[in-house]
Order: sequence, then structure tokens, then C-alpha cells
Amino acid sequence: MQDEYRTVARAGVHEIEINRSRFLCALAPAATEQEAQDFIASVRKEHADATHNCWAYVIGADASVQKASDDGEPGGTAGVPMLQMLLRREMRYVVAVVTRYYGGVKLGAGGLIRAYGGAVGEALDTLGTLTRRRFRLATVTVDHQRAGKVQNDLRATGREVRDVRYGEAAVTIGIGLPDADVDAFRAWLADVTAGTAGFELGGEAYGDA
Repeated sequence: MQDEYRTVARAGVHEIEINRSRFLCALAPAATEQEAQDFIASVRKEHADATHNCWAYVIGADASVQKASDDGEPGGTAGVPMLQMLLRREMRYVVAVVTRYYGGVKLGAGGLIRAYGGAVGEALDTLGTLTRRRFRLATVTVDHQRAGKVQNDLRATGREVRDVRYGEAAVTIGIGLPDADVDAFRAWLADVTAGTAGFELGGEAYGDA
């Protein structure tokens, strides 16, 4: 698994105009290929009257799924440059749709490549990106007496407290930890709870860095 990946900070649309053609780049985060396809379908529906709705998406922290479509533009002049821009910016779990309203002036292959790639690049600059880092999910089990202090200490040291569940006998605190911190955290927890806390490692996930 990749230790981290970048994705778009939020969904949004950025518009540019080139030689009277309007290019609207809609960007959105997409956790799965289905989500990406649903987003493409919704943009197509919204801009059913457009000349073209070209798209590209990258799914997987390791970019394992990469797809693109020229939607009627000359082969390789729209979807591929869009995809290349996403990959050049190291974007993952992201979908881009560039809607073109033709303005009557032909751009030529080079002009189209620059327009479609550029629309995605500008949209990324406008909407912003964020880095998500891989971490281990872990569960801390502690008695009610110590639970409040442990939670405060966790937050004070910048740990991500994901959920807290109060049981009859104990309090269970779900946290996220970088792999490299697991041993040090285990020692810290034993120290602050006089060895009374339980600690269990879970699976892996990604969170905002």
C-alpha cells in the first residue's frame, strides 16, 4: 500500500474560455470506480446540450485504475491529456469531466490537448488538493476513571480520536496511528495508565495528513 496520496480537496467546477469555446472542468473526489462513473453521468445529464463531455479518472492510492474518454473529440486530444494532468499532479481517487461548448473556432489537435489538460490543471489549482496518509486503526480500552485523561492526552499529542464508546466495564477509544509510531505509542499508553489499558491493532485506512 502507498503511504500517502493526494486528492482534490472538494468537488467544484472551473471554467476557461479559449477561442470562443467554453471549457467547464468539473472535479470531484471518488472513492470507487462506480462513484466516478456516477459523477460523469450526472455531469453529462446536466450538460446534455454540450458539444462534448470528456472525462478521466484515477482510482486507487497506487493509481491501479486509470480511464479516460475523448467523447467524440479527435483520438487522444481530450481524455488522455486530462488523465496525464491528473497523474502529473499525482492525484488519486479523483474524477474530472471537461464539458466543451464549441464556439465556432477550431483549435487543432495541439490546441485541444492544451485546452483539456489546462482546464484540469487550472481546476486543481482553484479547488485545491489535500494529502491523505495511511495509518493503522487501533483500539484502546481503559477504565472509566482514566478515560477522560487518556482522551485529553491523546488529543494534546495530536492523535486522531476516531470514536469513543462507553461500556459498562470500560471505555473503548478508537484511534489512528502511523505504522512507525505503534511501538512508541504502546509504551506511552502503558506509562500513562500504569499498564492497565488494553491496546489492539486493527486494519489500515487513510486519513487527512
